[in-house]
Amino acid sequence: MPPSRPKSPPKSAKLAAMEARSVDAIPRGDEWQYEPKWDGFRCLLSRHGGKVELRSKSGEDLTRYFPELVGAALGLRATEFLLDGEIVVPHGKAFSFDDLLQRIHPAASRVKRLAQETPALFLAFDLLATAKDRNLSAQPLARRRPALEAFAKSQFRSNPTFRLSQASANFATAEKWLTQAGGGCDGVIAKRLDLPYQAGSRDGMQKIKHFRSADCVIGGFRYASKPVGGKQVIGSLLLGLYDDAGLLHHVGFTSAIKQHEKPALTAKLEPLIARPGFTGNAPGGPSRWSTERSAQWCPLKPKLVVEVSYDHFSGDRFRHGTSILRWRPDKAPKQCTFDQLKQKAVSPMKRLV
Repeated sequence: MPPSRPKSPPKSAKLAAMEARSVDAIPRGDEWQYEPKWDGFRCLLSRHGGKVELRSKSGEDLTRYFPELVGAALGLRATEFLLDGEIVVPHGKAFSFDDLLQRIHPAASRVKRLAQETPALFLAFDLLATAKDRNLSAQPLARRRPALEAFAKSQFRSNPTFRLSQASANFATAEKWLTQAGGGCDGVIAKRLDLPYQAGSRDGMQKIKHFRSADCVIGGFRYASKPVGGKQVIGSLLLGLYDDAGLLHHVGFTSAIKQHEKPALTAKLEPLIARPGFTGNAPGGPSRWSTERSAQWCPLKPKLVVEVSYDHFSGDRFRHGTSILRWRPDKAPKQCTFDQLKQKAVSPMKRLV
């Protein structure tokens, strides 16, 4: 009798991660489920027999950077599954994004050491495939969440590296989570209970933070007017977002760079100098804000992504300077689109007495 052929991977193993749209307020209604918004690396974790794969939201392979998660996944009794969740690194009573960033390192020896010194956790918030239901992602969240809870109950209890992320249908609970955000939880996620997994789309998930933030491509930079140590250093970063046609548009800048970080940042960016930088609207283009200095900038290859906070976005640009929150090596530049800034407008008449 010939040996049995291995089962094919779950149909949803190559799904694109579900995206979130930034909104100003927590949506209300029976169709919503609320979850904490974790400040980590989004990850689709799959196991197919003896093979485990970790993919970022942008599709990048994270597997080699988190060997402790691979080992923990192989330690679960289930041998076929696909989970959506967040990778975080505990630090005291909080999660440390800085420690998490340190894990993305090319040296295998350092990855191994950090996996022991700062082991990561996987916070699961969706189940997309199992051996019994290889296309669970096609089911609405109202069915996927109970399946995830049952999976976690049978699999996670003996493996503390995996944790089940909380969920609630109670609006007051979501409000409480938002007011208590901090220490690795920076807001609330709202998901539609009646929809299947929205792979690569923002239509079924919203995120609410205490502040507005956006992931932007570094499309260029300007040198500071004054050198540091006799050398030119970066004074500001030029931010870009992609439109639906794939053009990178200049949308603003950030000059909130610490003085002592400027030499190293300059050394990091100068090798990436290359035209055109921005392929759509560029600094120095027709605008009532243009000045002679606005044309003096260095274009960069669109390789780096930074998350910035901002107070107002209109006319396809940030109206004021932004503040750097963190670098995002887990994000692909092409994911930095205008779509993430589409706020759900509130009628100004509702603000009148």
